[in-house]
Amino acid sequence: MATPQRIQHNGGAAWRRSSHSNQDGGNCLEVADGHPGIVPVRDSKRPVGPLLTFAFGPWAAFVAEVHAGQL
Repeated sequence: MATPQRIQHNGGAAWRRSSHSNQDGGNCLEVADGHPGIVPVRDSKRPVGPLLTFAFGPWAAFVAEVHAGQL
């Protein structure tokens, strides 16, 4: 189980958006790198809004299923 971490919205996390996202303000998720064992996720339209954290394993499985067209 990952150790809980405090994720800072401004200046404390390197957020990135999918390369499949457009720059027109559409529905996009961003993830933050540099947090061992967890993946912080937020809505790109609300950068200071709430965020979710997922354990790395389940997040990686979800992304693999999306890439495989299973979801």
